Amino acid sequence: MPDDKASGQPPGAGKRRSGGTPGDPEASPRKAPARRVQPPPRTGVRALLSRLPLRRVIVLAIAVVGLYLVWPQLVSLFSQVPRLRSISWFWFVLMAALEAGSYACDWGLTRLALGERSWFLVGTTQLTGNAVSKVIPGGSAAGATASFEMLETGGVPAERIVSGLTATTLISAAVLLALPVLSLPAILFGGVSVSRTLLRALTYGVVVFALILAAGAVALFTDRPLRALGTLAQRVRNRLVRHRKPLTNLPRLLIDERDVIRGILGRRWWAALLYAAGNSLLDYGALLAALAAVGARPRASLVLLAYVMAQLLGMVPLTPGGLGFVEVGLATTLGLAGVGVAQATLATLAYRLVAFWLPIPEGGAAYVLYRRRYGEQAAPSG
Repeated sequence: MPDDKASGQPPGAGKRRSGGTPGDPEASPRKAPARRVQPPPRTGVRALLSRLPLRRVIVLAIAVVGLYLVWPQLVSLFSQVPRLRSISWFWFVLMAALEAGSYACDWGLTRLALGERSWFLVGTTQLTGNAVSKVIPGGSAAGATASFEMLETGGVPAERIVSGLTATTLISAAVLLALPVLSLPAILFGGVSVSRTLLRALTYGVVVFALILAAGAVALFTDRPLRALGTLAQRVRNRLVRHRKPLTNLPRLLIDERDVIRGILGRRWWAALLYAAGNSLLDYGALLAALAAVGARPRASLVLLAYVMAQLLGMVPLTPGGLGFVEVGLATTLGLAGVGVAQATLATLAYRLVAFWLPIPEGGAAYVLYRRRYGEQAAPSG
C-alpha cells in the first residue's frame, strides 16, 4: 500500500470518494432511489369486500341469503303489526312485568358470579350490553365487550369479569338446554294448556322450576350424570360427523367446566340456580302471556319447546338478536304446537315487542345513567 506522505499528497487524496464534491466532473453524483408509484385506491363494492375479513364476508353472505329465504314470511308477519291494538293493555303490562323479573334474575346471577354488590352497576351494564347486541349483526361479541368495559370502569377487576361472565354464560346455557329435557314427561304423557288465567300453565312452570333446581344440584356435586351425558353426546356427534377427528374427551371437559362454575359460585350455588332458572322461566312466562292474550291454548310443554328454539335462533350471529329468523321460527314452531296461524303471528309480535324492541331504548337510558355516575372514561365498542 503506497504511503501518502512519501508521495506528497495529502492523506486520502488517492482514494476515490463516493459522493464527490459539487462541481467535480469526475465525481459520480448519487442517484436518488426511485419512488414506487402507488396505484389509485379502488372504490366500489368490490373494494369494500376486499378490505373485510373473509370470515365476516361469509357470515354476511349467509345472512343475506337467509333473509332472502325468510323475507316473504317476514313481510307477511310484520304486516300484522296494526293488529297489536286488539290486545288489551293489561297483557302488555303483565309481559313487561315478567320480563323485568327475568332481567332482575339475570342481574342477580351476574352479581353472584362477579362478587359485586352494586345492583346499579350490574343492571346498567346488562341493559346496555343487551341493547348493543340487539342493534349490531353478530352483536353478542360487541355486547360482551361493552359489558366488560363498563364493569372494568366501575371498578371490577378484569380477571373477575372474565371468569364471572364465563360462569354466567355457561350456567344460563345449561339451564336453557335442560328445559326441553325436563319437559319430556309432560310432552309424552300430556300437559296443561295455556288458559286465559295462566294458573295451570304457571303450575307447570313451577314444576319445571323445581326440576331445574334438583337437576342442577345433582350436576354440580356428582360426576356420573355429566359423564353419561357427555358420553352420549360424544357418540352422537362422532356418528353424525364422520369426516372430522372424533371427540374423545367431552365427558372430561363437561366435568372441568362444572368445576369452574362451582369454584366461582362457591356456597351460593343454590342462589345461582334460582336466578338462572328464574331468568329463563319468567321470559317463557311472557310468551305464555302473549299466547293467552290472543286466546290461544296450546299445551304449555310444546310452547316451551318453541321458546327454546326461538332462544337458540337468537344466538345465531347473522342478524341483530336473530331479528327475522326468531320471528319466523317462533311463529312456525307455535303453529306446530297447535296454535293457529293468525294467533301464532300476533302472539309472536306481542312477545317480541316486549322482549326484543323494548329493551333497546331501556339500554340507551341505562347507559346515560351509567355515564352520569361513572363518567365518560369508556364507551361501548360496536
